[in-house]
Amino acid sequence: MKRIIIATVQDRGGVLNRITGMLNRRQFNIESISVGASDVKGISKMTFVVEVSDKQKLEQLTKQLNKQIDVIKVLDVTDKAIVTRELALVKVVATNQTRAEIMTLISAFRADVIDISKDSLTIQVTGKPEKVDALISLLRPYGIKDLTKTGLTAFPRGYQPEQGFSELNSISAHG
Repeated sequence: MKRIIIATVQDRGGVLNRITGMLNRRQFNIESISVGASDVKGISKMTFVVEVSDKQKLEQLTKQLNKQIDVIKVLDVTDKAIVTRELALVKVVATNQTRAEIMTLISAFRADVIDISKDSLTIQVTGKPEKVDALISLLRPYGIKDLTKTGLTAFPRGYQPEQGFSELNSISAHG
């Protein structure tokens, strides 16, 4: 079962390496990982999409993450009300004959052309992974020259008091 895990961590060198190393040693398959700054100075958020075989493995995963010295909070948000986004850059073959057709197609996905060359268009699309994947599937017949995706990033919707964000406020006030 795929799980979406958010780890709030100290923004220090080596944290990503230690966490991914621990996951690798315990043979967790990371489908995607996204890391970025939070709204609190010195604190980052890591969003993992991890394949976990059962509830016991999930419990092991969260306990192991919580043991890491730089980890402040671990949340499994898979079954929560969450906002998720992914970014993809797609370089697609575009001729004079297909360029307008591709532009019309991507507009339905609110995607943008961020680079144009004589024989290709580079397209940026953001949204839920299903939306990103759907556009990529529709672009394949034109010929994809290159493709990269950021991986999922997520956080809980609205105010969810059980998430325990008060810990972050005390860290920023004392740290």
